[in-house]
Amino acid sequence: MSVNILIVEDESIVAMEIESYLINLGYNIVAICTNTDDAYQEAINSKVDLILMDIYLEESNGIEATEKIKSKKDIPIIFLTAYMDEETISSAVATNPIAYLTKPFNRKELYAAIKIGLNQTNSQNSSVVGDVKLDHEFSFDSNSCELILNGEIVNLSKKEKALFLLFLYNQNILITAMMMECEIWPDKESSASTRRTLVSRLRSKLKYKFIQTHFAEGYIFKKS
Repeated sequence: MSVNILIVEDESIVAMEIESYLINLGYNIVAICTNTDDAYQEAINSKVDLILMDIYLEESNGIEATEKIKSKKDIPIIFLTAYMDEETISSAVATNPIAYLTKPFNRKELYAAIKIGLNQTNSQNSSVVGDVKLDHEFSFDSNSCELILNGEIVNLSKKEKALFLLFLYNQNILITAMMMECEIWPDKESSASTRRTLVSRLRSKLKYKFIQTHFAEGYIFKKS
């Protein structure tokens, strides 16, 4: 399973060096963000396993962004910074980061910090069970808004997750094309082919459970 890492760094040369190094290690880079607003949106809406967060970005603060992200998702974060003053360190430590690396940092230190962060996440996820049980394999965590299969989080795209939530919160109710369009494509029309493709992708990730097709009418989601 690929590991998705988000880089939050406004120095382009530093960001590209980190990206190149991590890609060579086999990691997937979700995005490179230069401000905390974009970082928050990526962290919340994308599948992110770990974040490399510069503390001082132009007109924004990585520590505040970390607090905001962690209020929604418990993603391991490694701070990168050129600042070592006591106040900054104390504020950073309060967010419980995996590591605090000062620039220019040693690549081996970064590699070790990433390994530690991912190992902690895997240990936590190995026994993850959501509070909403779908069947003996699937559950849903309403706090983190994650679909879980046998203790592991299922990677859903933004639209797949939106469709899943539409089904989950409207169980045993016919979901029509109009309902899907209003919820998932509110700003533009979708084609029947686009809707079928999205349902097919979600159905595959659900191991072809729960979603029932009602020809020419729509779909009904039923737990086992």
